[in-house]
Amino acid sequence: MPTRKLMPMTSDKAVHAYTPGLRTTDRAVLRKVRRLPLPGDVHVKLGDEVKAAEVVASTELPGRVHTLNVAHELNCQPAEIGNFMVKAEGDVVRHGEILAESKALWGLFYSFVKAPIEGTIESISTTTGQVLFRGEPMPVELDAYVDGTVVEVHADEGVTIETQCALVQGIFGIGRERYGELKVLVNAADEPLAAELLDEGCRDCVVVGGSLVTLEAINRAIELGASAVVAGGIESEDLDSLMGEPIGVAITGQEPIPITLVITEGFGELAMAQRTFSILEGLSGKRASVSGATQIRAGVIRPEIIVSTGQRPEGASAQPASQMSIGSQIRLIRAPYFGQLAEVVALPSEPTEIKTEAHVRVLQARLADGTVVTVPRTNVELMQE
Repeated sequence: MPTRKLMPMTSDKAVHAYTPGLRTTDRAVLRKVRRLPLPGDVHVKLGDEVKAAEVVASTELPGRVHTLNVAHELNCQPAEIGNFMVKAEGDVVRHGEILAESKALWGLFYSFVKAPIEGTIESISTTTGQVLFRGEPMPVELDAYVDGTVVEVHADEGVTIETQCALVQGIFGIGRERYGELKVLVNAADEPLAAELLDEGCRDCVVVGGSLVTLEAINRAIELGASAVVAGGIESEDLDSLMGEPIGVAITGQEPIPITLVITEGFGELAMAQRTFSILEGLSGKRASVSGATQIRAGVIRPEIIVSTGQRPEGASAQPASQMSIGSQIRLIRAPYFGQLAEVVALPSEPTEIKTEAHVRVLQARLADGTVVTVPRTNVELMQE
């Protein structure tokens, strides 16, 4: 039986690939799912217009569990503690309130046990002699995060909010969701954000620089009460100093710091992409929602700056396709080209052996200086508008 010869792919055919996208656009339609960690109450209804800081759902997290060995405290057998308890399962107790007491020889010998916390008695064990307490529940309020319209209500769980907005995604960030007025402090995309540029007018604002943001500038922003800092690059040593330890590879966004940081290009003194800077500069003075949450690998999450416009742009899509082809603009997200912008010049269809001896799908890209490099497709992100 004759064998079929595989024909090589000719250069005149369009070649496409799919890869995670990094969006920078002044017109987008986003849907944000706001979901509680536990079932609770939803405070808005379908079609409601909501503001970013508005609470849309709330619940209560169970309090901390605390145990106390009452039998040991009263020097009795576990089976006997029921004779001495003055509180029962389900009772609410205050801190320092008497739980159990023992009287002997007509009250000459008196001992007692006090509640170690404020909460509820969940169980009294005559097997172990232990009493288990549940602390006061912790309230959780979920805000809308963005200005928009409630387009879905998830019963007892939360809502989905659609917003018409401008969107700028960064390459790396830290810090939780915050809000504030955008305040651009530099005149050009390659101008560093230095500490002396910040003043009292930066309180509660999202301050924007051009290229490098220094550790001194971040500390100054924290001192002034700024909500977030956005810049092109940061030195890795400054980031470690800010956090007090090296940043790991897990998802960011919940760091215990009083500010959110979004880096748009990478580590080092990298000028912010001109399009990114132009969009942010044009939005200066408007209220923005900012998140530093980042996850580079599976389930890509990008730090973001969102400015709701309230107007649905014509032809905008809530979920744009991440299709890459010859000529696509990309950003490299692995060393030694981390943060650099490039243009795709070739998309070889066959797996290629790389330095690690693994065979992977690659692409060829032209850097800003004209150099053509070959990198794994998993090491890039598509720059989408």
